[in-house]
Amino acid sequence: MSKRSIGPFEVHPIGLGCMNLSHAYGQPPTPEDAAKVVHRALDLGVNLFDTAALYGFGSNETLLGPLLKSHRSEITLCSKGGMAGVQFPDGLKRVIDGRPEAIKKNCEDSLTRLKTDVIDLYYLHRWDKKVPIEDSVGALSDLIKEGKVRAIGLSEVSSATIKKAHQVHPISAVQTEYSLWSRNPEIAVLKTCEELNIAFVAFSPVARGFLCAIGLDVTQLDPKDIRRAMPRFELENFKKNQALLPGYLKIAQEVGCSPAQLALSWLLTKEPKLIAIPGTQNVEHLSDNWGAVDLRLSDQVMLALDELINQKTVSGSRYNAQNSVEVDTEDFVS
Repeated sequence: MSKRSIGPFEVHPIGLGCMNLSHAYGQPPTPEDAAKVVHRALDLGVNLFDTAALYGFGSNETLLGPLLKSHRSEITLCSKGGMAGVQFPDGLKRVIDGRPEAIKKNCEDSLTRLKTDVIDLYYLHRWDKKVPIEDSVGALSDLIKEGKVRAIGLSEVSSATIKKAHQVHPISAVQTEYSLWSRNPEIAVLKTCEELNIAFVAFSPVARGFLCAIGLDVTQLDPKDIRRAMPRFELENFKKNQALLPGYLKIAQEVGCSPAQLALSWLLTKEPKLIAIPGTQNVEHLSDNWGAVDLRLSDQVMLALDELINQKTVSGSRYNAQNSVEVDTEDFVS
């Protein structure tokens, strides 16, 4: 199993995205079941764990801190700031705040919850467009100087923003959604990361469960499931997207792998330096994902997948109008 570089760290090609152990896809697992997922990941050899101040409004970091503490020297621990829960009179709300003082406060809180003295890789979770990217990255750079962070990254940003940020301080990683049905990084971000020697980290690599082909019924999604607000999971679009699955499943059968492994292997084969961070609440799914680590696809299979599922064959945009405004990524021209 060959490792891949992310800043000064060497990690396996598949890490663990920890968000849905605390929120996002319906009811989160119990702390006991979440712990089983983390322990199984460690047993398998997963050595990159990705969390954020936002996830569960801090509860995800609180969950992970004790579980990872005794393994701290063996793993690369990643978190994010610049977007977190803020207490208002009517409850906690998600706030994007890229001011240096907010980022530093987020980091301090994360260090406490994670029970660690330093975070290996700390991302700006979203670029706050009210704050120059240079100011936010300057704050991340200060955290490195203070010994609280070892490397910095950006999430959901455009090629132009990456270049501006990289002039302030070397960026070690860029994280954004990337899968067969989310191809935006192919416009310019992947090329920029290659040119600047920045690791690319793909979240939602199995298309938020769609490419696992698990018989998802969008009419039965939990009221708090974030997919309810995503156009691709609206019933009309989803029915059109489901028409892509029979051909996809046929390719998986021919390759001799699971649907999730096919999605992950497509990414790892396409981009030799890419790191994927699928998330799951299920120990069996976790083990299945890990099975893609050494799987590589032929040119013929890669071409067949590219032609079957891409930005032209998928119905519905990635985010709704409100959430699209919050990200800074290039979009394909329709």
